[in-house]
Formats: sequence, structure tokens, C-alpha cells
Amino acid sequence: MSNPLQLSIVNFNKDAYIIVEGKQRAECFYILRSGQVRISKEVEVVEEEKGNVLGPGDFFGVVSTMSSHSHIETAQAITDVSLIAVQREQYGLLIEKNAPVAMKIIEQFSRRMRYLDEALGRLTNKASVEGDPEHLFNLAEYYAKLNQYNLAYYAYYHYAKSHPRGLNMQKAMERMAKIQPYAKAVFLDGSETTFNRLYPKNTMIFAESMQGKELYIIQKGSVKISKLVGGTEVLLAILKIGDIFGEMSLIENKPRSASAVAYEDATLMAVNKDNFARMVSSQPQIIARLTQLLSERIWFIYKQLANTLQSDPLGKMYDALLIQLEKARISIRSGESHTFDFGPKELISMVGLPLVEGNKAMHELLQNPKIKAVENRIVSLNVVEILNQATYYRKLQKLEKIRRQQGR
Repeated sequence: MSNPLQLSIVNFNKDAYIIVEGKQRAECFYILRSGQVRISKEVEVVEEEKGNVLGPGDFFGVVSTMSSHSHIETAQAITDVSLIAVQREQYGLLIEKNAPVAMKIIEQFSRRMRYLDEALGRLTNKASVEGDPEHLFNLAEYYAKLNQYNLAYYAYYHYAKSHPRGLNMQKAMERMAKIQPYAKAVFLDGSETTFNRLYPKNTMIFAESMQGKELYIIQKGSVKISKLVGGTEVLLAILKIGDIFGEMSLIENKPRSASAVAYEDATLMAVNKDNFARMVSSQPQIIARLTQLLSERIWFIYKQLANTLQSDPLGKMYDALLIQLEKARISIRSGESHTFDFGPKELISMVGLPLVEGNKAMHELLQNPKIKAVENRIVSLNVVEILNQATYYRKLQKLEKIRRQQGR
């Protein structure tokens, strides 16, 4: 019986390298038919949920292939192995022929994303807040202190709604009454009938730790994704037209792991469980897009995990800027300039530095004549300088690690 997808069967001998970390243009991913494969990374921050040894039925290389980034891992055959190779362009046909298989990949990616996010929380000394009923109140308090009343009111409202007997219920009601005249919170309870929604700039779409029931597709504008870590708001991403977010809560029926705020006036399409199920069969391109987005986010969070190991604050900033260049697929050539779509404040938030320490590192960063802050945007006059500086600090970090190991 012929295979309509024309998937290739490839074999590797024991000890052979199948994919190599850093290799550009990942063009296919692999599904194991037989044998075992060991996955390793140059910066081994956290072991995978199932471990780093894969067996039949497992797959690897999907993140880099579907996100069109370089490989984030090295795969070496422990035994002789037989693999199915799936080209990037074959994925759409795979979905069309068997949407449930693609859904399983998405569900596994969603679990992997949440696992890695929790690992990132552990490395930054913050446990998951999913089980903390008071986190929404603490989030509201954080925004209230910053006079961001739109966001504070939204978080107070959902705290009061979901925890009517919460420890801070009375305080939440008092705060809401006080700030309501100054707050503009929209779609507090979503809408069962309105799927196309306008969120004005600086209004909250959802808050971390609240229960989720919808995913969103950005039709106009942009959205900021962030979370509160150690009393500091950490910027995770700024999403733009065509991006999808909020899918993890919809797929897994778990609390939101981050907050979403309209970065500018944003028109969104809201998709709930019922119409998502219909879209899977009627619009398989949505599933392909979700796979690409989850791959992109997993690739990005691996980079964030590695960034947590950088102990020098200035090194963290250069590393974060290089990650953003890689994420945007900016060609790093001598003399090429680039304007980032965020400013100094957002970069400090992005690397999770306390304000005082972050401001000091930012001052050092801007001492570099090839780095400027122009109209609240960071501008690199030569992107190669970012690569060189990030590489320099990574080497310092490796040397420090070797010294610590030798000193044991």
C-alpha cells in the first residue's frame, strides 16, 4: 500500500548524529520506529519531562522544523535506529489526512510548554501560582500600586468572582469601589455571542491564574504577554496580527499561566471550545498555525531557560537582545542596524531584573556607542556587536562554571 504523504524511512547506525544543535534550516522532524535516541543540549538547563532518552513513537526536531529556527538540541543514536522523516511542507497534508494526530502533537506541545514554563519558574525561585487562590489579588495589588487601574480592576473582579470566600475578599471589594471611576475594564466575563472584540490599549484580556475558556487570534493591533515573578512583571512576548494565544488553557482546561494585555488597540477573534472543535475539522490551517506557534514558543522558552544561567546582568541583556534577533530571524551582518519593538523598561522586565539592578545594567548597556535608546525603542547600530557581546558573556559564564566544578 503506497503512502500518500510519501514519508521517508531513514536509518542510522549506533552512535551516529542525527541532528546537531545550532544547525540552520531544520527541514524535517523525525518519529522513531525502532531503537533509542539520546537528546542533549549545549546548555543543559532542565531535563525533558519524559527524560532525554527517546524510544519508539517519540518524535524530535519538531520545534526547530515547524518554527523554522536552528536546532535547539543534538540527537544521537544510542542503538541502530529506524526513523520516519516528516518534511515541514508535509505537515499541512498530514493534518488534512488525519487531524486527530495533529491535535495529539499540539496537546503534547501544550503540556511540554507548561512543563518548561514551570521549570523556568523554579530556576527563578518562583513556584507555580496555579494553586494559589490569592495570586489574582496579589496581581491586582501590583497593578494598583502602579496606578494601572484598568488591569487592577480586572484582576480584583476575577478574584472576587472566583474566590467569594477568599482571605482578601473584603479588601478586593473596597479597592474595586475606589478605583472603578478611573478604570476601563472590558469584556469582564467574555461573551457567549461576541467573538470579534475590541480591546482598547492597556486593557486586560485575561489574567494569570484565572480559569481560561477561550483562545484568541489577533486581527488588528498587538498584545503583551507577561507574568508576575518575584514581585516584578516579566515581559514574555509582544504578539502581532495573525498570532494565536491563550490556547494552553483551552486545550488543557487549566488556569492561565500568564496575563494578556492590549499593547495597543487590539481587535481579537475569540474561540471557545465548541467552535474550536469545529475549526479543527473545517479549518486545518488553524492547527498548522498552532503547531508553528507552540514550536516558536518552546524554542523561545529554551532560550529563556539558558538566559537564567547568565549571572551577569549586562550579559543577560545582550543575550536577550540576541535571542530577539534570532526570534525575528534578523540576518546578523556587519553594519546592519535594527530597531527593536521595545524599550529599556521592557528589556529590564524581559530579563526579570529588579528595577535598581536593571537600571544599572541598562546604563552600562547604553554606554556602548553601538546601542541607543530612541523614542522608547532600543536601537542597535550594528547587530554584529550584539552577537559579539552575547558570545563574550556566554564564554565567561562557561569558564565560571568550569572553575566552580574544578573547585569542588
